[in-house]
Amino acid sequence: MEMLVPVLSEIFAQTGLTKADIDFWCSGSSDYLAGRAFSFIAAVDAIGAFPPINESHVECDAAWAVYEAWIKILTGEADTALVYGFGKSSAGELRRVLSLQLDPYTVAPLWPDSISLAAMQARLGLESGRWTEDDMAAVAARSLADATSNPHAQRSGALTDNAPLIADPLHSYDVAPISDGAAALILTTEERARDLIERPAIISGIDHRIDSAVLGARDLTDSPSTRTAAAAAGARDIEIAELHAPFSHQELILREALELSDAVRINPSGGPLAGNPMFAGGLIRIGEAAKRVHSGDASRVLAHATSGPLLQQNLVAVMEAQS
Repeated sequence: MEMLVPVLSEIFAQTGLTKADIDFWCSGSSDYLAGRAFSFIAAVDAIGAFPPINESHVECDAAWAVYEAWIKILTGEADTALVYGFGKSSAGELRRVLSLQLDPYTVAPLWPDSISLAAMQARLGLESGRWTEDDMAAVAARSLADATSNPHAQRSGALTDNAPLIADPLHSYDVAPISDGAAALILTTEERARDLIERPAIISGIDHRIDSAVLGARDLTDSPSTRTAAAAAGARDIEIAELHAPFSHQELILREALELSDAVRINPSGGPLAGNPMFAGGLIRIGEAAKRVHSGDASRVLAHATSGPLLQQNLVAVMEAQS
Protein backbone atom coordinates (compact mmCIF):
# COMPACT_ATOMS: atom_id res chain seq x y z
CA MET A 1 0.00 0.00 0.00
CA GLU A 2 2.82 2.41 0.86
CA MET A 3 4.30 2.00 -2.64
CA LEU A 4 0.97 2.43 -4.40
CA VAL A 5 -0.40 5.55 -2.70
CA PRO A 6 2.13 8.00 -4.25
CA VAL A 7 1.92 6.25 -7.64
CA LEU A 8 -1.87 6.52 -7.78
CA SER A 9 -1.74 10.11 -6.54
CA GLU A 10 0.68 11.01 -9.32
CA ILE A 11 -1.40 9.46 -12.09
CA PHE A 12 -4.52 11.28 -10.91
CA ALA A 13 -2.56 14.54 -10.80
CA GLN A 14 -1.31 13.99 -14.35
CA THR A 15 -4.73 13.26 -15.82
CA GLY A 16 -6.99 15.38 -13.65
CA LEU A 17 -9.17 12.34 -12.98
CA THR A 18 -10.42 11.17 -9.59
CA LYS A 19 -11.20 7.72 -8.24
CA ALA A 20 -14.85 8.28 -9.05
CA ASP A 21 -13.95 8.57 -12.78
CA ILE A 22 -12.55 5.02 -12.95
CA ASP A 23 -15.03 2.37 -14.09
CA PHE A 24 -12.74 -0.63 -13.69
CA TRP A 25 -9.61 -1.38 -11.67
CA CYS A 26 -7.27 -4.28 -12.38
CA SER A 27 -3.99 -5.18 -10.67
CA GLY A 28 -1.14 -7.62 -11.12
CA SER A 29 0.90 -9.11 -8.28
CA SER A 30 1.70 -12.43 -6.60
CA ASP A 31 0.79 -13.81 -3.20
CA TYR A 32 3.85 -16.07 -3.41
CA LEU A 33 6.12 -13.04 -3.59
CA ALA A 34 4.38 -11.35 -0.66
CA GLY A 35 4.37 -14.56 1.36
CA ARG A 36 0.73 -14.32 2.40
CA ALA A 37 -2.68 -15.15 0.94
CA PHE A 38 -4.75 -12.44 -0.75
CA SER A 39 -2.05 -9.80 -0.44
CA PHE A 40 -3.64 -7.93 -3.33
CA ILE A 41 -6.65 -7.23 -1.13
CA ALA A 42 -4.41 -5.31 1.27
CA ALA A 43 -3.14 -3.29 -1.69
CA VAL A 44 -6.71 -2.18 -2.42
CA ASP A 45 -6.42 -0.10 0.76
CA ALA A 46 -4.37 2.32 -1.37
CA ILE A 47 -7.52 2.98 -3.40
CA GLY A 48 -9.75 3.59 -0.39
CA ALA A 49 -13.05 2.18 0.80
CA PHE A 50 -15.24 4.79 -0.90
CA PRO A 51 -16.58 5.08 -3.49
CA PRO A 52 -17.11 1.34 -4.12
CA ILE A 53 -15.12 0.01 -7.08
CA ASN A 54 -15.32 -2.69 -9.76
CA GLU A 55 -12.01 -4.50 -9.24
CA SER A 56 -10.15 -7.52 -10.63
CA HIS A 57 -6.70 -9.05 -10.25
CA VAL A 58 -4.27 -11.25 -12.19
CA GLU A 59 -1.68 -13.41 -10.45
CA CYS A 60 0.80 -12.35 -13.09
CA ASP A 61 2.62 -9.31 -14.40
CA ALA A 62 0.23 -6.37 -14.62
CA ALA A 63 0.74 -6.27 -18.40
CA TRP A 64 -1.86 -9.04 -18.43
CA ALA A 65 -4.11 -6.79 -16.34
CA VAL A 66 -3.84 -4.30 -19.22
CA TYR A 67 -5.16 -7.01 -21.54
CA GLU A 68 -8.11 -7.67 -19.22
CA ALA A 69 -8.89 -3.96 -18.95
CA TRP A 70 -8.58 -3.54 -22.73
CA ILE A 71 -11.15 -6.31 -23.24
CA LYS A 72 -13.40 -4.67 -20.65
CA ILE A 73 -13.36 -1.41 -22.61
CA LEU A 74 -13.84 -3.11 -25.98
CA THR A 75 -16.94 -4.91 -24.72
CA GLY A 76 -18.41 -1.63 -23.51
CA GLU A 77 -18.44 -2.62 -19.85
CA ALA A 78 -16.13 0.29 -18.97
CA ASP A 79 -14.99 3.55 -20.50
CA THR A 80 -12.04 4.15 -18.19
CA ALA A 81 -9.79 1.63 -16.43
CA LEU A 82 -6.83 1.98 -14.10
CA VAL A 83 -4.24 -0.79 -14.14
CA TYR A 84 -1.51 -1.13 -11.54
CA GLY A 85 1.16 -3.66 -10.64
CA PHE A 86 3.46 -3.98 -7.67
CA GLY A 87 6.09 -6.23 -6.18
CA LYS A 88 8.45 -6.13 -3.22
CA SER A 89 11.10 -8.61 -4.30
CA SER A 90 13.51 -7.70 -1.52
CA ALA A 91 11.08 -8.99 1.13
CA GLY A 92 11.87 -12.64 0.42
CA GLU A 93 14.00 -15.02 -1.62
CA LEU A 94 12.91 -13.98 -5.11
CA ARG A 95 14.94 -16.47 -7.10
CA ARG A 96 13.76 -19.33 -4.89
CA VAL A 97 10.15 -18.18 -5.12
CA LEU A 98 10.37 -18.21 -8.92
CA SER A 99 11.25 -21.92 -8.77
CA LEU A 100 7.66 -22.55 -7.71
CA GLN A 101 6.42 -21.75 -11.22
CA LEU A 102 8.27 -24.76 -12.63
CA ASP A 103 6.86 -28.24 -13.23
CA PRO A 104 5.90 -29.39 -9.71
CA TYR A 105 6.79 -33.03 -10.31
CA THR A 106 10.07 -33.10 -12.23
CA VAL A 107 11.72 -29.67 -12.02
CA ALA A 108 10.55 -27.65 -9.00
CA PRO A 109 11.75 -30.33 -6.49
CA LEU A 110 15.30 -29.68 -7.77
CA TRP A 111 14.93 -25.97 -6.79
CA PRO A 112 16.77 -24.53 -9.81
CA ASP A 113 16.90 -20.77 -9.35
CA SER A 114 15.90 -18.39 -12.14
CA ILE A 115 19.46 -17.22 -12.83
CA SER A 116 20.83 -20.75 -13.18
CA LEU A 117 18.09 -21.57 -15.69
CA ALA A 118 18.83 -18.39 -17.64
CA ALA A 119 22.53 -19.26 -17.61
CA MET A 120 21.74 -22.61 -19.24
CA GLN A 121 19.66 -20.80 -21.85
CA ALA A 122 22.50 -18.36 -22.52
CA ARG A 123 25.01 -21.20 -22.80
CA LEU A 124 22.81 -23.00 -25.35
CA GLY A 125 22.77 -19.87 -27.48
CA LEU A 126 26.52 -19.37 -27.22
CA GLU A 127 27.37 -22.95 -28.13
CA SER A 128 24.90 -23.01 -31.03
CA GLY A 129 26.33 -19.77 -32.43
CA ARG A 130 23.07 -17.80 -32.04
CA TRP A 131 24.93 -15.04 -30.15
CA THR A 132 28.26 -14.23 -28.52
CA GLU A 133 29.26 -12.89 -25.12
CA ASP A 134 30.13 -9.62 -26.86
CA ASP A 135 26.55 -9.45 -28.16
CA MET A 136 25.26 -9.90 -24.61
CA ALA A 137 27.63 -7.27 -23.22
CA ALA A 138 26.58 -4.81 -25.93
CA VAL A 139 22.94 -5.17 -24.87
CA ALA A 140 23.84 -4.51 -21.24
CA ALA A 141 26.10 -1.56 -22.08
CA ARG A 142 23.42 0.14 -24.17
CA SER A 143 20.73 -0.46 -21.54
CA LEU A 144 22.78 0.94 -18.68
CA ALA A 145 23.84 3.95 -20.75
CA ASP A 146 20.23 4.74 -21.70
CA ALA A 147 19.16 4.37 -18.07
CA THR A 148 21.39 7.28 -17.05
CA SER A 149 18.65 9.75 -17.91
CA ASN A 150 15.82 7.64 -16.41
CA PRO A 151 14.95 8.85 -12.88
CA HIS A 152 13.31 5.50 -12.08
CA ALA A 153 16.30 3.35 -13.00
CA GLN A 154 17.87 1.34 -10.19
CA ARG A 155 21.26 1.24 -11.86
CA SER A 156 22.91 2.95 -14.80
CA GLY A 157 26.31 3.90 -16.16
CA ALA A 158 28.96 1.84 -17.90
CA LEU A 159 30.04 -1.80 -17.70
CA THR A 160 33.14 -2.66 -15.72
CA ASP A 161 35.71 -5.29 -16.61
CA ASN A 162 35.61 -6.76 -13.11
CA ALA A 163 31.84 -7.41 -13.02
CA PRO A 164 31.36 -10.68 -11.12
CA LEU A 165 30.28 -13.85 -12.88
CA ILE A 166 27.00 -14.85 -11.21
CA ALA A 167 26.25 -18.04 -13.14
CA ASP A 168 28.44 -18.90 -16.09
CA PRO A 169 28.17 -17.23 -18.62
CA LEU A 170 26.08 -14.49 -16.93
CA HIS A 171 27.83 -11.52 -15.33
CA SER A 172 26.09 -9.17 -12.93
CA TYR A 173 25.34 -6.72 -15.75
CA ASP A 174 23.56 -9.47 -17.72
CA VAL A 175 20.95 -9.91 -14.99
CA ALA A 176 18.10 -7.58 -14.00
CA PRO A 177 18.55 -6.37 -10.41
CA ILE A 178 16.18 -7.42 -7.65
CA SER A 179 13.84 -4.43 -7.54
CA ASP A 180 10.93 -3.15 -5.47
CA GLY A 181 8.40 -0.96 -7.20
CA ALA A 182 4.95 -0.21 -8.50
CA ALA A 183 3.51 1.26 -11.68
CA ALA A 184 0.12 2.35 -12.95
CA LEU A 185 -1.50 3.48 -16.18
CA ILE A 186 -4.96 4.53 -17.32
CA LEU A 187 -6.82 3.15 -20.34
CA THR A 188 -9.84 4.85 -21.85
CA THR A 189 -11.87 4.82 -25.02
CA GLU A 190 -10.34 6.76 -27.91
CA GLU A 191 -12.96 9.48 -27.51
CA ARG A 192 -12.21 10.00 -23.81
CA ALA A 193 -8.45 9.90 -24.41
CA ARG A 194 -8.63 13.06 -26.53
CA ASP A 195 -9.90 14.95 -23.49
CA LEU A 196 -7.06 13.74 -21.26
CA ILE A 197 -3.94 14.04 -23.38
CA GLU A 198 -2.96 15.87 -26.54
CA ARG A 199 -1.34 12.86 -28.22
CA PRO A 200 -2.82 9.60 -26.88
CA ALA A 201 -1.26 6.20 -27.56
CA ILE A 202 -3.89 4.00 -29.21
CA ILE A 203 -3.56 0.24 -28.73
CA SER A 204 -3.97 -0.99 -32.30
CA GLY A 205 -3.20 -4.60 -31.44
CA ILE A 206 -2.46 -6.72 -28.40
CA ASP A 207 -2.08 -10.47 -27.97
CA HIS A 208 -0.45 -12.96 -25.65
CA ARG A 209 0.61 -16.57 -26.21
CA ILE A 210 2.33 -19.32 -24.25
CA ASP A 211 5.01 -21.93 -24.97
CA SER A 212 5.34 -25.32 -23.32
CA ALA A 213 5.99 -25.41 -19.58
CA VAL A 214 8.25 -28.41 -20.21
CA LEU A 215 11.65 -26.81 -20.68
CA GLY A 216 13.02 -29.80 -22.61
CA ALA A 217 10.11 -29.70 -25.05
CA ARG A 218 11.03 -26.37 -26.65
CA ASP A 219 13.99 -24.63 -28.20
CA LEU A 220 15.13 -22.31 -25.41
CA THR A 221 17.04 -20.11 -27.87
CA ASP A 222 13.84 -19.15 -29.68
CA SER A 223 10.46 -17.70 -28.68
CA PRO A 224 7.63 -18.97 -30.92
CA SER A 225 4.94 -17.54 -28.65
CA THR A 226 6.41 -14.03 -29.02
CA ARG A 227 6.46 -14.46 -32.78
CA THR A 228 2.83 -15.61 -32.86
CA ALA A 229 1.64 -12.85 -30.52
CA ALA A 230 3.46 -10.22 -32.59
CA ALA A 231 1.80 -11.43 -35.79
CA ALA A 232 -1.63 -11.34 -34.15
CA ALA A 233 -0.99 -7.84 -32.78
CA GLY A 234 0.12 -6.52 -36.17
CA ALA A 235 3.71 -5.74 -35.16
CA ARG A 236 5.21 -4.03 -38.18
CA ASP A 237 6.79 -0.69 -39.04
CA ILE A 238 7.91 -0.32 -35.43
CA GLU A 239 10.04 2.69 -34.48
CA ILE A 240 10.66 2.01 -30.77
CA ALA A 241 10.34 -1.26 -28.85
CA GLU A 242 10.32 -1.74 -25.08
CA LEU A 243 11.25 -5.38 -24.46
CA HIS A 244 10.80 -7.12 -21.12
CA ALA A 245 14.05 -9.11 -21.18
CA PRO A 246 15.34 -9.71 -17.62
CA PHE A 247 18.59 -11.15 -19.04
CA SER A 248 20.76 -9.64 -21.76
CA HIS A 249 20.63 -12.67 -24.06
CA GLN A 250 16.82 -12.75 -23.89
CA GLU A 251 16.69 -9.40 -25.66
CA LEU A 252 18.57 -11.04 -28.54
CA ILE A 253 15.96 -13.84 -28.65
CA LEU A 254 13.09 -11.34 -28.64
CA ARG A 255 14.61 -9.11 -31.30
CA GLU A 256 14.86 -12.07 -33.64
CA ALA A 257 11.37 -13.36 -32.85
CA LEU A 258 9.89 -9.90 -33.41
CA GLU A 259 11.97 -9.37 -36.56
CA LEU A 260 13.13 -5.96 -35.37
CA SER A 261 15.61 -4.26 -37.67
CA ASP A 262 18.65 -2.32 -36.54
CA ALA A 263 16.68 0.87 -37.19
CA VAL A 264 14.32 0.12 -34.28
CA ARG A 265 15.40 1.72 -31.02
CA ILE A 266 15.31 -0.85 -28.23
CA ASN A 267 14.56 0.01 -24.59
CA PRO A 268 15.40 3.73 -24.61
CA SER A 269 14.25 3.76 -20.97
CA GLY A 270 17.09 1.43 -20.02
CA GLY A 271 14.83 -1.59 -19.87
CA PRO A 272 14.66 -4.33 -17.23
CA LEU A 273 18.45 -4.50 -16.84
CA ALA A 274 18.23 -1.09 -15.18
CA GLY A 275 15.33 -2.02 -12.89
CA ASN A 276 12.75 -4.79 -12.96
CA PRO A 277 10.07 -4.76 -10.25
CA MET A 278 8.39 -8.15 -10.30
CA PHE A 279 4.80 -8.05 -11.58
CA ALA A 280 5.22 -4.44 -12.71
CA GLY A 281 8.15 -4.83 -15.13
CA GLY A 282 5.97 -5.72 -18.12
CA LEU A 283 3.46 -2.99 -17.31
CA ILE A 284 6.35 -0.52 -17.21
CA ARG A 285 7.34 -1.54 -20.73
CA ILE A 286 3.84 -0.68 -21.95
CA GLY A 287 3.93 2.65 -20.14
CA GLU A 288 7.40 3.55 -21.39
CA ALA A 289 6.45 2.74 -24.98
CA ALA A 290 3.25 4.78 -24.70
CA LYS A 291 5.24 7.75 -23.37
CA ARG A 292 7.22 7.82 -26.62
CA VAL A 293 3.96 8.32 -28.52
CA HIS A 294 2.76 10.96 -26.04
CA SER A 295 5.98 12.94 -26.44
CA GLY A 296 6.02 12.71 -30.24
CA ASP A 297 9.28 10.73 -30.30
CA ALA A 298 7.54 7.97 -32.27
CA SER A 299 4.27 7.28 -34.06
CA ARG A 300 4.23 3.48 -33.81
CA VAL A 301 5.74 1.54 -30.92
CA LEU A 302 5.81 -1.95 -29.50
CA ALA A 303 5.77 -3.16 -25.91
CA HIS A 304 6.54 -6.69 -24.77
CA ALA A 305 5.99 -8.42 -21.45
CA THR A 306 7.00 -11.88 -20.29
CA SER A 307 6.03 -14.17 -17.46
CA GLY A 308 7.07 -17.66 -16.45
CA PRO A 309 10.47 -19.32 -16.82
CA LEU A 310 12.71 -18.51 -19.78
CA LEU A 311 10.24 -16.48 -21.86
CA GLN A 312 7.45 -19.04 -21.48
CA GLN A 313 4.52 -16.60 -21.68
CA ASN A 314 4.70 -13.48 -23.84
CA LEU A 315 2.47 -10.50 -24.49
CA VAL A 316 2.93 -8.04 -27.35
CA ALA A 317 1.13 -4.69 -27.62
CA VAL A 318 1.37 -2.30 -30.56
CA MET A 319 0.49 1.35 -29.95
CA GLU A 320 0.34 4.24 -32.35
CA ALA A 321 -0.48 7.91 -32.55
CA GLN A 322 -4.03 8.79 -33.49
CA SER A 323 -4.35 9.40 -37.20
